[in-house]
Amino acid sequence: MILLASTSPRRREILAQGGWPFTILPADIDERPLAGEDPRAYVLRLAAEKAQAAAGRLPPGSPQAAVIASDTTVADGSLILGKPADAAEAFAMLARLRGRMHQVFTGVAVIRLRDAGLRVDACATGVTMRAYRDDEIRAYIETGDPFDKAGAYAVQHAGFHPVEAIRGCYPSVMGLPLCLVTRLLAELGIPRPNDVTATCLVDETRPCRVYEQAARAGQGG
Repeated sequence: MILLASTSPRRREILAQGGWPFTILPADIDERPLAGEDPRAYVLRLAAEKAQAAAGRLPPGSPQAAVIASDTTVADGSLILGKPADAAEAFAMLARLRGRMHQVFTGVAVIRLRDAGLRVDACATGVTMRAYRDDEIRAYIETGDPFDKAGAYAVQHAGFHPVEAIRGCYPSVMGLPLCLVTRLLAELGIPRPNDVTATCLVDETRPCRVYEQAARAGQGG
């Protein structure tokens, strides 16, 4: 049994592909970046803090073997673009990103509960946005979708279709790189029920750095 420290429907859908039985226990932490913190360090820190916060809420004797937590942010260079506070900020973020490539960083932390063993790593994916119009941005903002999304967009949004191309891990942009989760669990001795390399969507334009490692991870880790 795995515990997922997130209420994100996207993360639940991705984790379910791995076949692990899991329950949900969200972790509420301060997500503000530290002064001078770069995007990769930021998502690694938040993922670890979320995992530790969720693990600390479990009562003794809980059946879970491990806690998984992740954090995703959009980065334009060294600038972290978090969740927009209002419509004006959402518009500014989307206008800044359009027609250009940026990076999406997702940090993953796994805690093995029997001994507090911790593994953390991050995935970086290049995302190129299409040249959408101002009226398309406004219509998308009116749906309310941007306000709980880093960078003010969801890659999979059926109406807006903001992304032109992805170089790297598509599930990571959605919030949870499944191959990375598989590798971190395997390092802690927790096997994978399903062949995630057959179910995970991998963009073949750039080889995933953990794909082959996940493929080699045996049922016993």
